[in-house]
Amino acid sequence: MTDPNGRELVLTRSIAASPTALYRAWTEPDLLRRWFAPSPFVVTEAETDLRPGGATRIVMRGPDGTEFPSAGIYLELVENARIVFTDAYVRAWEPSAKPFFTGIITFEPEGDATRYTARALHWSADDCAAHEAMGFHDGWGRCADQLAALAAGL
Repeated sequence: MTDPNGRELVLTRSIAASPTALYRAWTEPDLLRRWFAPSPFVVTEAETDLRPGGATRIVMRGPDGTEFPSAGIYLELVENARIVFTDAYVRAWEPSAKPFFTGIITFEPEGDATRYTARALHWSADDCAAHEAMGFHDGWGRCADQLAALAAGL
């Protein structure tokens, strides 16, 4: 789903796992490495400093060996409920060269499952369109499937 102002992409799933398991999978580097890149990509590095202003860094590697580093900071962490991060800063409030989006991840209890919502809010409609063209729905959807499989076993 894309928002009417053209700057937001949203992925929502019902996942048969607890909010606690999903939050752990998003915040523990060893777990993050296991699901965050859409297969056949892999995560080679994952760092999390879980506090507002704390840095996060993830490096994905494609099948051809090309690496895709992503750095940002956490803006908000509500344990087992919400994670907000942005690439507008890379660490210690150091501005990034080209901010792209802010992510808002929520985990809402829904019976025996969790309503998982990933929102990507972009700095411009052009950035949003580029993210969608890069395969946001397919890539983030495959990652959500991998996240669900991992979290079901936690």
